Amino acid sequence: MAKAKKTTKKESEVNFIEETLSFIKTLLGAIIVVMIINGILVASFVVPTGSMERTVMTGDFLFVNKFLYGPTTPQVLPFVNIPLPFYKFPGIKKPEVGDVIVFIYPGDRDDIEPKEFTYYLKRCVGVGGDKIEIKDKQLYVNNKVIPLAENGVLMPERTDYPAGFPLGAGYTTDNYGRIKIPKMGEKIELNIDNVHQWITFIKREGHDVTFDMNSVYVDGKKTNSYEVKRNYVFGMGDNRDNSEDSRAWGFIPEENVIGTPMIVYWSWNTDLPTSQIIDKLTTVRWGRIGTLIH
Repeated sequence: MAKAKKTTKKESEVNFIEETLSFIKTLLGAIIVVMIINGILVASFVVPTGSMERTVMTGDFLFVNKFLYGPTTPQVLPFVNIPLPFYKFPGIKKPEVGDVIVFIYPGDRDDIEPKEFTYYLKRCVGVGGDKIEIKDKQLYVNNKVIPLAENGVLMPERTDYPAGFPLGAGYTTDNYGRIKIPKMGEKIELNIDNVHQWITFIKREGHDVTFDMNSVYVDGKKTNSYEVKRNYVFGMGDNRDNSEDSRAWGFIPEENVIGTPMIVYWSWNTDLPTSQIIDKLTTVRWGRIGTLIH
């Protein structure tokens, strides 16, 4: 009977290194595939707040169609959520009034850059060139009544909280605007009375704004107008009275819109930690799974 060949210590070390390298290659390959799929076709999104209830619910896990508005190169490094420089390709269509959109949050009202990279989910209620107005909770776009979404929520009582955007405009959540959504190529009138409303907007487009008691300066040049460099949309939650949206922090660059949700593939209480997995499993909303988003 032939004797089994003994593996030397050196051979074991070589085998270990080869297996480790093979595992790393497999892992990197999987990450690259995930990044490509996530950038071009479909991404996963977890609903973090109740601003869109009852269209989607907090704790819904959604598949997002990224191809519709334009696939992108990878935007974040998977698993660690580190943002990457990315390029967005032309899409089949642009966001339209009524679309539910997933987008890169542009930051709080006075932030030039967001504090962290995160995705938000809202309904597009206006696009570049549209005029938005809310009168006693009723939304109007270009003087046309826009009804509440089929599964939207509107409280009967007054919830007339101050709206944060634009700075100093004096709007409220129930009575907002009239405000025009910026469109690429259009010119915004600038003067010392309204410049505070546009400082963050212009700086986000990569230009410096200063002013004195008499004049406004963009990139050091005296001016009375600013030409918009990008297209924008206006987002609001379907749960309008419990939604921090464009009324609070401003316009959404069209290029930030990365997709639209398609279907709920899982839903449960995301507030419970995975250490309480048994309790967490009891919160699964089986009736939500398979729900189409519109």
